Amino acid sequence: MENDSAFKKHKPPSCGNLVTILSLDGGGIRGIIAGVVLAYLEKQLQELDGENVRLADYFDVIAGTSTGGLMTAMLTLPDKTGRPTFAGKDIVPFYLEHAPKIFPQPGFWSPWKPKFTKSLYGPKYDGKYLRNLISKLTGEARLRDTLTNVVIPTFDIKKFQPTIFSSYQTIVNPSLDAKLSDICIGTSAAPTYFPPHYFANEDFQGKMSEFHLIDGGVTANNPTLVAMTAVSRQIEKHNPDMGRELKPLGYNKFLVISVGTGSASKEEKYSAKKAAKWGIISWIYNDGSTPIIDITMESSSDIVHFHNSVMFESLQSEDKYLRIDDDTLRGDATSMDLATKANLENLVRIGEKMLRNRVMHMNVDTGVYEPIPENVTNDQELKRFAKILSEERKLRKSSKT
Repeated sequence: MENDSAFKKHKPPSCGNLVTILSLDGGGIRGIIAGVVLAYLEKQLQELDGENVRLADYFDVIAGTSTGGLMTAMLTLPDKTGRPTFAGKDIVPFYLEHAPKIFPQPGFWSPWKPKFTKSLYGPKYDGKYLRNLISKLTGEARLRDTLTNVVIPTFDIKKFQPTIFSSYQTIVNPSLDAKLSDICIGTSAAPTYFPPHYFANEDFQGKMSEFHLIDGGVTANNPTLVAMTAVSRQIEKHNPDMGRELKPLGYNKFLVISVGTGSASKEEKYSAKKAAKWGIISWIYNDGSTPIIDITMESSSDIVHFHNSVMFESLQSEDKYLRIDDDTLRGDATSMDLATKANLENLVRIGEKMLRNRVMHMNVDTGVYEPIPENVTNDQELKRFAKILSEERKLRKSSKT
């Protein structure tokens, strides 16, 4: 058992057998669901290797979009002792405390209509509390300071293209070595919910770059494939950390845990008959939801899972890819910003239930989530993955290279 007093960055994939990736979807306050999963996974690792280990000790890359990007920063931001500022178990309490202030709900006397009218002419929330919270949390820390490699997608509306903040890319593009606060605020700036985030970053060469960012969910709400591509690019460029055995598309050597934040039951969503009557406003806002944003993010998440399912299945490596999600949410639980006490507590219960659910795989012929033939639950599978991660870390620590 370990009792490390100071953080030592884990050795790279060249010292082991695998590339390890943790991916966290976007989803607003539904990040609570993913937080429950992360706390459980870290607990399993601690039971194997000691209470002082953290998730950042085991993953070569942690990727996150929007609320997942914030969790990525929390898990990889060093404190004064060089250890992660947040443990996995700290994430849910953090959300329970701050979500009602990030997404202030109208009082009982406040009709919904004025708030809806306001959202037609500006963002639903001014984002001040979120910006101040993230700035206070991350301080002056930059992308280069994270305790393991991170990948956080955003979209630059001025350049009109995705901007991926990747630890790997800071060497070739120093402008990406921005403050974590700016990166997190940018990836969380969901259209209609928060204003876009502008900042300028001066790199070590004195070059000034401007960014005009909105939520990474419009780029990759499920950032798993973005993370895998970032690693593949490093293998292709012969990064010595990757060693000589890894191949750019050698996903059979990748271990990937992808955590979703839940989505609405397919039975509860929209129909062509209903949508045929919609105009611009109805596509933006309809009966308490934002159809165009919901559709964009759900499509983004599912197509990535479809791609990964096909790839890992074709390489007969399904046992190294785990996607944990729940596509049966109903009612208030589907909201990204309903931060009432009752809904927040319900999201915790949904996360706990998701752990007990059977492992689901995507049927690559139909795109439908189906339980795997074996009667294995998500918590059981996470225990198995924790053992693999533990053995991989021990192998790397014993390596003399």
